[in-house]
Amino acid sequence: MDTEAQSTERDRSSRPSAPGDPSDAAGPEGRSRFALYHRISAVLPGGLISLTLLLGLVLLLLLNTFVVQPFQIPSGSMEQGLRIGDRVLVDKLAYRFGAEPRRGDVVVFDGTGYFGDADYIKRVVGVGGDRVVCCDEDGRIKVNGRAVDESTFLFPGDSPSSVPFDVVVPAGTLFLLGDHRGDSSDSRDHLGSPGGGMIPLGAVVGRADWIIWPRTHWTRLHRPAAYARVPAAAAGGAHG
Repeated sequence: MDTEAQSTERDRSSRPSAPGDPSDAAGPEGRSRFALYHRISAVLPGGLISLTLLLGLVLLLLLNTFVVQPFQIPSGSMEQGLRIGDRVLVDKLAYRFGAEPRRGDVVVFDGTGYFGDADYIKRVVGVGGDRVVCCDEDGRIKVNGRAVDESTFLFPGDSPSSVPFDVVVPAGTLFLLGDHRGDSSDSRDHLGSPGGGMIPLGAVVGRADWIIWPRTHWTRLHRPAAYARVPAAAAGGAHG
C-alpha cells in the first residue's frame, strides 16, 4: 500500500504541468498552508474576511506591543512643538538593543512611583552622570558646564526655568523637562519626591519620532543640535 502511494505521487509530480497551474506552482507545503487557512476560515462567522481581519488585528497588537505605539498628547507641557490632541508615534525599539536615551530626545515614560500613575512625554535634558544647573548669568540651563541654547524649542516667552536647581543625575536615570516650562510638571517639581525627580531608564517606553496626527501637523521630531555641544560628564559631575 505504501509502495503504491509513493509511486502514484512520483507519477503525478513527473507529469508536465499546464502553464499557470496554481496547485503545482504552490507545492505541497504551500497547498497545505492554503488548505489550513480555508479550514480555519470555515469555522469563523464571516469566513475569509473575518480571518483576514483577525490576523490583521493580531499583527497590529504585536506591532503596538513591541515595535511602535501611538500616544496622544494630553496637555500643553510640550508646546509649542507638541500641541494638545497631537498624536505621536513612539519607537519602542529605540532603546532596546544597547542604545540609551540621549540629551534632547523626546521620550514617553511610565511615571508610576515618580511623577504619577500615568504615561508622560518630556525632553531628556540630563543623562546619567550629568550635572544640570539652572541657571547661568544669562538665564540658560547648563549641562556639564556648557550652556544650552533652548530657544529653538522652548515655548515663546518661557524662561528655561523659574525654579533654580543644581543636580547630578544618578547613573541609569534621566532628568526630564517639558518644552513649555511654565506649564510643565517635570523633574524640577519632583526633586523632593521618591527618585529625586529622576526617571529610571527601565521606565522609558520609547522615543517619540513622528507627529502623525493631525495631518497638517505631520512632521518628524529631531534632536536639537544644541545638545550635541554638551561635553561628556566628568567623574562625579563636578563641572562648574
